[in-house]
Amino acid sequence: MECASAEAPLRTGQDTLDLIAACIEHDTNLLVVHAETLSDDFFNLRTGLAGEMLQKFVNYRLKTAIIITNELIVKGKFKELLAEANKGNDFRVFGSAGEAEGWLLGL
Repeated sequence: MECASAEAPLRTGQDTLDLIAACIEHDTNLLVVHAETLSDDFFNLRTGLAGEMLQKFVNYRLKTAIIITNELIVKGKFKELLAEANKGNDFRVFGSAGEAEGWLLGL
């Protein structure tokens, strides 16, 4: 499943659960999320949104790839969070859709 655009950006835990429900409805545990669909709060660790969203993806066993093409938004503590998250097998950040899809499909 791919979340490439949204009328309103994902900004709450409920938005995350709605996205997870859509994946379940479509019988998939693979998810690609483009950075453009995430609210600014996701990139600000003080809000707790990134941690909450990532934990929900893990809890519901969604293998999730986030595509961030603008490296300028990946800085400071957020960059550290992503580096740590990229060590696991449940979540990764990529600079292109091709890389994300390759990881998700095990290519």
